[in-house]
Amino acid sequence: MHIPQIGEDTQLLSGYGSPQRLLAPSEIEAIVASGLSRLDLDGRRVLVIIPDHTRTMPLPLFFRLLTQELSGRAAALDFLVALGTHPPMSEVELCRLVGITPEQLAGPYRHIHLINHAWSDPQALVTLGVIPREEIESITGGLLSVEVPVRLNRLVLEYDHILICGPVFPHEVVGFSGGNKYFFPGIAGREIIDITHWLGALITSYSMIGTRDTPVRKVIDRAAAFIDRPRHAFCSVVKPEGVYGVFAGTPEAAFSAAADLSAQIHIRWVERPFKQVLSVLPEMYDEIWTGAKGMYKLEPVVADNGELIIYAPHIREFSVVHGRIIRQIGYHVRDYFVKQWDRFKDLPWGVLAHSTHLRGVGTYDAEAGVEQPRIQVTLATGIPEAECRAVNLGYRDPASIDPREWANREDEGILLVPHAGEVLYRLQP
Repeated sequence: MHIPQIGEDTQLLSGYGSPQRLLAPSEIEAIVASGLSRLDLDGRRVLVIIPDHTRTMPLPLFFRLLTQELSGRAAALDFLVALGTHPPMSEVELCRLVGITPEQLAGPYRHIHLINHAWSDPQALVTLGVIPREEIESITGGLLSVEVPVRLNRLVLEYDHILICGPVFPHEVVGFSGGNKYFFPGIAGREIIDITHWLGALITSYSMIGTRDTPVRKVIDRAAAFIDRPRHAFCSVVKPEGVYGVFAGTPEAAFSAAADLSAQIHIRWVERPFKQVLSVLPEMYDEIWTGAKGMYKLEPVVADNGELIIYAPHIREFSVVHGRIIRQIGYHVRDYFVKQWDRFKDLPWGVLAHSTHLRGVGTYDAEAGVEQPRIQVTLATGIPEAECRAVNLGYRDPASIDPREWANREDEGILLVPHAGEVLYRLQP
């Protein structure tokens, strides 16, 4: 897949991608260098927004290329981790993320700051504007009727140019990750995080995941328009074996090109649903809050009344940040909350959204008080059985499962998915 002609009409600066082969490091370097050469960054303060450890990406390579190209050219070059509401990273973890040691950070990279986003600290945030209620009604087709305060990490106002550097995958809330999503929820305040996640829940992950243009994407693109700084992005398409594409341009244009390639790289089409799916999570997911991607990406190919098992013996928490509320509300289908809205409306909508995404689609009869999820979701993790049952999830002892015994059984209606969480499985139409 070649990108369109580079030029003003496409808003793409450089890039290439193909589902047939991996890019060589020299090709990635050329794309980054070409993209940066087209930007007015001399003497500018540059802030780079990057993902945390829960995304597959050769971030050390991009960190090296960006620092190599901009050190001495830009007046300042710092990196802000788009944590959303994920836990903050230690200095050792931040250094590991970008491929350097703490000693190197204090030495040759002492002019560079590695910064955690602080979504819950009011002093770290600034309100850039408000999206009016009427506009939200129009964008969402009437699903939501609220005004949306656009609060963002105030560092965006302390730099002259903002660069986004991150991968694009199918995503449960917005359709595909990447682009302006690195602002919202990446470095945003709670209000817009909650509203966009709840909007995604109302539409349902099942309906939206793997779709490039969605109402949630329109909301975050609209919110990004309040940022009065030049914005550009390096959007990559990667799998554990390497990089298939890199696109440089405006966040909107680079995202669009990367999402088109991601749809070819990260979606596997299957002919029939499976009665049982074993979703094996890699260790980069260290809590269910992020590890639930092993459910989102596989829900479409689980048969009605089938079972999806999240296998992750290393996970021992639902969420470090949101665990208390998750234990309070449990995991439920969307209509469980919608049909009892007065009971739940004052709780964080982002947590409600996570609850519905992990439980999957289903129905709730408010009169009878009967909830009927389409599939069974079972945890085979380090979380005890009593805690799983208390939040409305199934449990299996992870010691009772040998993933090797699940391999090559698709003809039996059993699917094993190693390194689950980034490839979306869908049924052939």
